[in-house]
Amino acid sequence: MIEVNELTKRYGRRTAVDRLSFTVRPGQVTGFLGPNGAGKTTTLRMILGLDAPDGGTATVSGVPFRDHPRGLHHAGALLDAQQVHGGRTAAAHLAALARSNGIAARRVEEVLEEVGLAGAARRRIGGFSLGMKQRLGVAVALLGDPPVLMFDEPVNGMDPEGVLWVRGLFRRLAAEGRTVFLSSHLMTEMEQTADQLVVIGQGRLIAAEPVAVFAARAGRPGVLVGTPRAAELTALLTAAGAAVTPEGSAGSERLVVTGLPAGRIGALAAEHRITLHELTVRTASLEEAFMELTAGSIEYRAGEAR
Repeated sequence: MIEVNELTKRYGRRTAVDRLSFTVRPGQVTGFLGPNGAGKTTTLRMILGLDAPDGGTATVSGVPFRDHPRGLHHAGALLDAQQVHGGRTAAAHLAALARSNGIAARRVEEVLEEVGLAGAARRRIGGFSLGMKQRLGVAVALLGDPPVLMFDEPVNGMDPEGVLWVRGLFRRLAAEGRTVFLSSHLMTEMEQTADQLVVIGQGRLIAAEPVAVFAARAGRPGVLVGTPRAAELTALLTAAGAAVTPEGSAGSERLVVTGLPAGRIGALAAEHRITLHELTVRTASLEEAFMELTAGSIEYRAGEAR
């Protein structure tokens, strides 16, 4: 388990993390979301003891990570796949970490096999693609077979096969009862991988709840209707108590309808002989929810002079 309590970090006048509190529990994948500059990487670094907080605490399995002897047995992490000595081979890199943490040498071969790098074990890391370096970083995190795992943007540079593999790996690790904490900007990955979310903006907590709850409370579910008689159908549905808005520009043939179920919309259209080209129930979108709830916390916006 990871527990963060009133965690604070300042850099001069700027507060990067502001009295942040949340808990990451075992047995599930917890996603860590926030706009660029929200303080995600700084938070992960403080959890791992790489940066000292100016206030508050962060613990792994009940104690600060620095107090764990031979840390890779307690938590594994991938923060930056590029931060590795390019002149070493993958096997040598892992072997050095294994020796310093009291991990059996055979574990090096096991994790290389697990991440799909067994055939590249004797190659120098400097010649690896970013996707291969990400796999090596995952191998480092798994090396000590720890109960807590943290990953910062782990699918960057991975091909579709790699993304599918790592998604399955995270789900399996959580099913084994481990604590899996995953930071990513890819909403589709969070929707397909995470059970819970921790969302921050400008260093402050915005939400800590299940993915479905977060999406539903800020998304705009409804029924998407396509018809060449949009104006007529809009008047009909409004009279029946629905709220209708064009999907896109005014005069669009696609409408978003809330307040009436799809079956009732279809029945009203049929009753008045209005042709429908589309009738689709829209579920809440994690991306819509994220954009709406973090709108006031975005530090860097495209097209804005600063």
